[in-house]
Amino acid sequence: MRAIESDKEQKIRLPKVFRVRNIIFRVIVFYFISVSFVLGQKQEGTMAFTISMEKPNTHYYHVVFRCEGIKAETLDFKIPAWTPGYYWIMDFAKNVFNFRAEDSEGNPLAWEKITKNTWRVKSHMADIVTLKYDVYAFKVSVADPFLDDGRGFISPAGIFMYIADMIQHPVTLTIKPYQNWSKISTGLDPVEELPNTYFASDFDILYDCPILLGNQEILSFEFQGIPHIIAVEDLGTFDRSKFINDLKRIAEAAVSIIGEIPYQHYTFIIMNRGMGGLEHSNSMAVYYNPTRLNNTRGYKRWLSFIAHEYFHLYNVKTIRPIALGPFDYDKENYTKMLWVSEGITVYFEDLILNRAGFQTRDECLEQIRRNIMNHENIPGHLFQSATEASFDTWIQFFNRGPNKSNTTISYYDKGSTLGLLLDLKIRHETKNQKSLDDVMRKLYYEFYREKKRGFTDKEFRDVCEYIAGCTLNVIFDDYASTVKEIDYPKYFAFAGLNIDIEPRELPGAYLGAIIQERDGKFIISNVEWNSPAWHAGLSTQDEIIELDGTPANLQTLGEILKSRKPGDKIKVLFSHRNMKRKVEVVLGKKAERNFQINPFPNPDPLQSAVLNDWLKD
Repeated sequence: MRAIESDKEQKIRLPKVFRVRNIIFRVIVFYFISVSFVLGQKQEGTMAFTISMEKPNTHYYHVVFRCEGIKAETLDFKIPAWTPGYYWIMDFAKNVFNFRAEDSEGNPLAWEKITKNTWRVKSHMADIVTLKYDVYAFKVSVADPFLDDGRGFISPAGIFMYIADMIQHPVTLTIKPYQNWSKISTGLDPVEELPNTYFASDFDILYDCPILLGNQEILSFEFQGIPHIIAVEDLGTFDRSKFINDLKRIAEAAVSIIGEIPYQHYTFIIMNRGMGGLEHSNSMAVYYNPTRLNNTRGYKRWLSFIAHEYFHLYNVKTIRPIALGPFDYDKENYTKMLWVSEGITVYFEDLILNRAGFQTRDECLEQIRRNIMNHENIPGHLFQSATEASFDTWIQFFNRGPNKSNTTISYYDKGSTLGLLLDLKIRHETKNQKSLDDVMRKLYYEFYREKKRGFTDKEFRDVCEYIAGCTLNVIFDDYASTVKEIDYPKYFAFAGLNIDIEPRELPGAYLGAIIQERDGKFIISNVEWNSPAWHAGLSTQDEIIELDGTPANLQTLGEILKSRKPGDKIKVLFSHRNMKRKVEVVLGKKAERNFQINPFPNPDPLQSAVLNDWLKD
């Protein structure tokens, strides 16, 4: 990464060796592009973008895409329908307008829209075809472009088009920032001899490198001789040295798992005023709440968020299911393995914090307990497996409807638990000589480094069983692929730990409806499957008017449920589609499992060794 500054400010530069290597590399690449047509290579011509944003309060990016030496009667220009890592069809084409195409003389070329995200240009063998179009960008998200006078965030898949069947073509990008901004932060390689210009060897790399434009603060550190840039907004008075050192400790702990760094430079893009994070091969784009930095617990949870996105550079970007690359940007890319890619990354984020010294053993066990509770104490765990949740993420993950917890699970929570089971099983079966770390290393070196591809579902399982030295059919065939009850005590015992799986009846009575106040009305936002409210016929969006003849409010409801016991009845007057109705609800009892984890009083030597090697005390 290279950040640009105003003339009075110092430039942040990469180490000289890296700059020289990049310059040599670019010369070779541009030479290859220029002669490829002569030598009969598949890639011919050049592609170059220029993006500008003169009036950011309009939220319009202006894009110029110049294609030279790519001759055809027609060229199909496409914009992705989604962006990798964000498993949701986003239809970026909806934000594109003012599209036009020109030849080398500036004469307009005819075009037509042939699919929702494809513009067919009648280029008539023109040597130069230039597209000009605008993109509306005003959604705060790590996956969407954004632009106002405070920040420009370029999520490349949402802005830059490609020519159909030429996704592997090299491309350059020149950025013309808003006049009041001085910095550009991205994982793209800079073209040293051209100002504000960057290079990607193909469009997959371009789409994998978000760009932050503005006046963000630039911090940095080196790790194993590799530059790491931290581009952060609004850090305030927080201790910069601590901030830098903490991110470095996370990187060191994560890299120690695999033993190799797969990038030449890394950029942390850390933005204020938003939520979420998205992983990339040599960068991450995340949001943060500055007020949480000075709260110890909140800061640790944010660091776990950073650890999660950082470890994705292994588990997703290099260690990946074969379905996750190369990508089809037009449609869903289905896989049953997101419980591995996302869930096991959740599992490792806590291990990374523990190994980096941010989280104690007890804190790790508490987070493991919470992950299990999140999965086991919702009705959805009775209906959806981890593999099903992975496959259906395209239609369910961001579809946060009122019935979601009744019928679905999070592959983050269940996958983290499955990662735990795999790790403890491997440690037990190998007498603590191997672990899930060994699985990740083998996947990295065998599939990413040697075979240069992702793994199939079977290959992932084969590697796990090879490292464990035994079959793992219960974990894969039952726990990952079905909703069969997990034998938690068996696996926790491998580390000399007890886990409480007994249901505990909660005090008071149970209704099974979540009620929220909206504009002075008390509206049901969710009715839990098989609950008293469910059986009484109450529905999401119903308005509760009276409870036992008393005007409804949250305090009244709380007092009723606290003072009553299971089997008691309450009369509920409610409005359903503007029609008043009255029902009698028989209150029930609510039981939950807390999955409390405690050490054995007298663990055997293997159990002690597993626990001590697994989690630092």
